[in-house]
Amino acid sequence: MNYGLHLSASGVLTSMYRQDVYANNLANSETVAFKPDFASVLRRAPESQEGAFGLDLRHDLLDRLGGGVFAGSQSINFDTGTMQKTGNPLDLAIENPTSFFAVSAMDPNSGKYQVMLTRDGRLTRNEDNYLITVAGGHRVLDPADKPIQLPVGPLAVNRSGQISQGDVVVGQVQISKVTDEQALTKQGQNLFKINGSRTLRQMDDEPSVLSGFIEASGTDPITELMDLIDASKSATSNANLIRYHDLLLDRAVNTLGRVLA
Repeated sequence: MNYGLHLSASGVLTSMYRQDVYANNLANSETVAFKPDFASVLRRAPESQEGAFGLDLRHDLLDRLGGGVFAGSQSINFDTGTMQKTGNPLDLAIENPTSFFAVSAMDPNSGKYQVMLTRDGRLTRNEDNYLITVAGGHRVLDPADKPIQLPVGPLAVNRSGQISQGDVVVGQVQISKVTDEQALTKQGQNLFKINGSRTLRQMDDEPSVLSGFIEASGTDPITELMDLIDASKSATSNANLIRYHDLLLDRAVNTLGRVLA
């Protein structure tokens, strides 16, 4: 296979991967408490270094060209978004970037309910007066991982997540922190699943909850748009190089090959 064609193809694939990530970030620029993704690209070693075929594939000129690129691991930017005032006492935002609300949600893989995390603090009550998330209707959990059922009437939430009605405490919102953010994966509906030991999730001893506020998306639309344009240009450039390599191969086979014959 033409080595230049191989390098250009790797450039197209990684650029399309970057396009997907940036487009998703941009599409969620208005999604409450959305956390954008980072798209990483890694340098690939030349064939002579990467291959394990027991053959001598080394070519000094090709080795200097490198082995192209490939998509690296995808990570999440957990920086705190801007706090936006709503005035709704059941709209909550967490100031600590490593803390989350705990909810009960169904794992699409196992089909079972389990504890998941979210930064989207838009909460309401369902017909049974359980505290649920507006997005998805997931039941919000207390520090004992139990759903919170509230009485009818006006409520107030303090900075520790304690829910009160007048002078009576009627519930406590669990605020969890994660010791390793890399263990979190997105599950849709602004939910995060914890992969690994359950000890990665711990109660936040000093929660800082803002009632009447929501956290805006962490996406910067201008930055994401510029990155998307850059990735699109890279994909187009590499696709053009593939076309040029195809033309060169055509000339080599159908023109030079015929002359030499």
